[in-house]
Amino acid sequence: MHPFLRFPLAPSLLCHQLTSNRSSQFLQTSFITSPKTRSAGTTSKGIGKTKDMSSSEPATKKQKTQEYVLYYWPGIPGRGEYVRLAFERSGTPYTEFNDGSKLLGILTNPKKVGHPTHFAPPALKLPSGRFISQTPAILNYLAPRLGLAGEKWVKISEKQKEGEKVEVGSEEYEGAEEERSTVNQLVLTALDLCNETHDVHHPVATEDYYEDQKDVSLRRAVSYRKNRLPKFLAHFERVLDCNPENKNGNTYLVGSRTTNADLVLFHVVSGVEFAFPIRVAALRKSGKYDKVFALKERIENEGGIKEYIESGRRQPFSMGLFRHYEELDAEE
Repeated sequence: MHPFLRFPLAPSLLCHQLTSNRSSQFLQTSFITSPKTRSAGTTSKGIGKTKDMSSSEPATKKQKTQEYVLYYWPGIPGRGEYVRLAFERSGTPYTEFNDGSKLLGILTNPKKVGHPTHFAPPALKLPSGRFISQTPAILNYLAPRLGLAGEKWVKISEKQKEGEKVEVGSEEYEGAEEERSTVNQLVLTALDLCNETHDVHHPVATEDYYEDQKDVSLRRAVSYRKNRLPKFLAHFERVLDCNPENKNGNTYLVGSRTTNADLVLFHVVSGVEFAFPIRVAALRKSGKYDKVFALKERIENEGGIKEYIESGRRQPFSMGLFRHYEELDAEE
């Protein structure tokens, strides 16, 4: 079993990952989106810039930095991809630390990260030097800062940049927080679908190989294809359909601009399509979820995401959360 992941990898993939990671010496890589999509005020940097992260500052000596650092496993998109998409869509500079041999040693060490320590990646080191972990917590923190919490928070941010104060507890502030909570609600539901998709190929124990639980996986796949997947898609189709801002054919989950909810659903649907191509093709053909698939296509072509995909830096699905096993897929 891969020592750094919570579920096993195929031996051939494991060998490939360890070889490629050693050759790169586990250096941290800076990722900067296209200048066309970068937010005002940020500076251009070269893609692929690396930093030696073999030693970390003690928690008692937190140092402010100019950018965010994403701590995640090497070789797979995984849950770290949801955080990457937020940065790429907003044009926010970030770097990654992907040394699998050191990740848990850093994140579980209070001398490295302070209080609290962290259970598992992804974790995000903030410009303040502090760390936060858990995918939805990271996304909820970033949302208002990256313009991905909804229109109302964007307006508050613009006022704050102009020096105008918005009082906590005011009607405007509370409205923005309610909208942000709605975004987070939908993020959590989409991540539930992500988890259920993973649990099809690992329904018993994440530390065991798929082959050791294949019989249960086959049974789980039937329920997932017939019941769970359509139920999730129907829910998001309703959300899109009843959003009053979508009357002109828009496909936003909240309001009239892209939020973290859209980005997360985009990635989940993409992963499900990789894992269950036959079933997803049948569901697409049914016409019952046209808005969901239209959202996926919209995000693929939005500024920041389109450049990210075309750059080749977006890691392909393989043996991570979303896995394709032919015997688990069917039209219904």
